[in-house]
Amino acid sequence: MIRHVVLFQRKEGVSDTEIAGVLAGIEALSDVVPGILATSSGSDCSPEGMQRGMTHGFTVDFIDAEARDAYLVHPDHQAAGARLIAAAERGIDGLLVFDWEM
Repeated sequence: MIRHVVLFQRKEGVSDTEIAGVLAGIEALSDVVPGILATSSGSDCSPEGMQRGMTHGFTVDFIDAEARDAYLVHPDHQAAGARLIAAAERGIDGLLVFDWEM
């Protein structure tokens, strides 16, 4: 299994409604992209103060690396990713993406 983790900082002026839509769009990919086991998303609630500006994040769990790789090029993921990039401070440079095998 591959866990795909994405953290980002909301761009100033982007509404809570837009962020909720971005995250809902990511979670909805499990209905159209084969090989997704689970998704989860939300806003930061850590008391540690180590977020380095990141305000929101999500995870996507895949059956295997092949499923993750198919997701990356899937047109619905591309559309959801573009919406995410538009809502993130510094665009694509404001995203932190990290995957690990479980």
